[in-house]
Amino acid sequence: MAWPALKSEAIRAAAAEPLLRRLLDTAVTQHDDFAAGIGTLLAHKLADAEVGAAPLAEIACAAMRAGAAAAAEADLLAIVDRDPAADCLLTPFLHYKGFHALQAHRVAHWLWNQGRRDAARLLQARTAERLAVDIHPAVPIGRGVFIDHGTALVVGETAVIGNDVSILQEVTLGGTGKERGDRHPKVCDGVLLAAGAKVLGNIVVGRGAKVGAGSVVLRDVPPCATVAGVPARIVGWCRDAIPALAMNQELPE
Repeated sequence: MAWPALKSEAIRAAAAEPLLRRLLDTAVTQHDDFAAGIGTLLAHKLADAEVGAAPLAEIACAAMRAGAAAAAEADLLAIVDRDPAADCLLTPFLHYKGFHALQAHRVAHWLWNQGRRDAARLLQARTAERLAVDIHPAVPIGRGVFIDHGTALVVGETAVIGNDVSILQEVTLGGTGKERGDRHPKVCDGVLLAAGAKVLGNIVVGRGAKVGAGSVVLRDVPPCATVAGVPARIVGWCRDAIPALAMNQELPE
């Protein structure tokens, strides 16, 4: 469980930096569990005059307690494992908008599956406006997912993202036209999508594959392949067992 360690870090940070005390109290120290903490933090980040923090917090905490909290904890631990700039749990919990956007999506996805689709779309839109990450609420996302920076990430309605995936900024999982139905990519476990990668159409990025920065992927990517270019082609095979965990964005020479 990440919560006891996170709370200890928050207490130490509050003592060291008075500027953080109110935020830490709101998001961490006054709560008994991870679900309440992340739910309240998300609500305060996404609320405005039309949609208040209290009803958003109630929804977010309910979603977290219904199962999203376990995935959110795994996402937080993934950040600390994969991002050398994250030297503790508290920093990404409080400040990483890729993490916040992913957890807001988990709440929206819970609403979508509950049949509250207008509320889910509202949360999607608010997350896009505030955090510059636009993920359709229908999209299922696995655990241990790291959205690094997140700015300009777009994920379409019928996409699927597996476990232990790492996604950098300006990635698009999109369609290729205005067709309806199943039209977006399926990203399998352990995939690394480097900055600016565009993966388009109802294609599969296989388990343990790596997509190079700025690539445009229009065809299935085999498991463990490294692809790059416009359009992307296979340029090698991943030496790392799970590219998303290694975060090695270099391409074969």
